[in-house]
Amino acid sequence: MKIVTHYPLVDELLSAYSGEVSHDFTGYSNHVYRLLNFFAALTHSRGRLPDAVLIAAVFHDIGIWTASTFDYLEPSIAQAKRHIVTTRDDATAPEVTALIANHHKIRTYEGAFADSVQPFKQADLIDVSLGMLRHGLPRSYVSEVRNAFPNAGFHRRLLGLALTQCVHEPLRPFPMLRW
Repeated sequence: MKIVTHYPLVDELLSAYSGEVSHDFTGYSNHVYRLLNFFAALTHSRGRLPDAVLIAAVFHDIGIWTASTFDYLEPSIAQAKRHIVTTRDDATAPEVTALIANHHKIRTYEGAFADSVQPFKQADLIDVSLGMLRHGLPRSYVSEVRNAFPNAGFHRRLLGLALTQCVHEPLRPFPMLRW
C-alpha cells in the first residue's frame, strides 16, 4: 500500500483555512492525510479517491475552528456545502454530507453511500485511536502513515477540547457521536 502525500484538491482546500485553523494547521492537515491514506487502504483504491471523499476529509472536523465548538458536525457540513455551492455542481453534496454527518456514528452505517461512509468513519477511528484500532490494516502500514504525517499536536488538541466540553457540558461530553 503506497502512501499518498499530495492531493491537489485537498491542499487547495486546506490552505484556504490555514488562517482559521492557525497553530493547529499542521496537525489537522496531517490528520486529513492520515484519514485519506487509511481510507484508500481500507477500500483498496490505490490512492485514487473520489472528490466527495477528498472534500469530506478536509471539512469533516473544520467546524472545531470555524465555529469554535466541539459540537462541530453541523458547522463542518455547512462549510462543506458552502464550498460545493460556490465551486462545483451539487452532485457531490449528498455524499459529502453523509460522510461528515456519520463519521462518528457508533453503529455500522447502512444508509446511502455506505460503501464510502463506513470506511471513512473507520479511517477516522484508526487515526483518532492512534492506531490502536486498525480495522484489519496491518500495524506496519498504520505506523508508516503515522510516521509520514506526524501528529503535530492534533490529539493533544482533541483531548483539550474534550476536557473543556466535559467541564462546560458534563452530560454531553461527546456531542459529535451519533448512534
